[in-house]
Amino acid sequence: MDVRMLKIILKKLRGRYGTRLHTRLKHRNMTELFVAVLLSPQCNDNQVNNVTKSLFKKYTTLEDYANADLGRLQKDLSGLNYYRTKARNLKEAAKRLGLNFNGRIPKSIAEMVSLRGVGRKVANVVLNEGYGINEGIAIDTHCTRVSGRLHIPGGREKNPVRIEQWLMENADRKEWGGISNLFIALGRDTCRPRKECDRCVLRNVCPSSNAMDKR
Repeated sequence: MDVRMLKIILKKLRGRYGTRLHTRLKHRNMTELFVAVLLSPQCNDNQVNNVTKSLFKKYTTLEDYANADLGRLQKDLSGLNYYRTKARNLKEAAKRLGLNFNGRIPKSIAEMVSLRGVGRKVANVVLNEGYGINEGIAIDTHCTRVSGRLHIPGGREKNPVRIEQWLMENADRKEWGGISNLFIALGRDTCRPRKECDRCVLRNVCPSSNAMDKR
């Protein structure tokens, strides 16, 4: 993959999926966004939205999560994978936000990843979606699968860190937030685990495309 081909791919994806893509995690404010994204690893968006629908009625502030009974919070999150761990992470992260950040969601990856349960992917989604800050690129399972099939950065790379680093080095910073959403849109549409290359917008440029084999 080279920079010229990356630009072609992103242009095709924007033409197909648009330029105003956002997370499907339902939220009304920064606290809800942070909680939803923190709960999202190893779950699909519908799972998270089903849980947060009632969760956000019960807990409205970070202080509510910090002061929550852990057993009760675990039950409230029991519809999620790894809910016990996520309950502990959420409670401890909320405490730290109150103690170290005046109850506000920080605006840098370095500060975000100091919170329990927060890695670069979670931090990038919160920063881009909540603040419009492009400090990195969120690489989820869709992005990893799509990048591998596109040979980004080269071959079938599966390491999210190397994928993110290459994309950051070769794409304009203003595009960073959009790249993740575009790859996710493609991954949900045609670049699924069982790919549907014949109707994919990248069928003529993707090195893994079955459609190219038929030409």
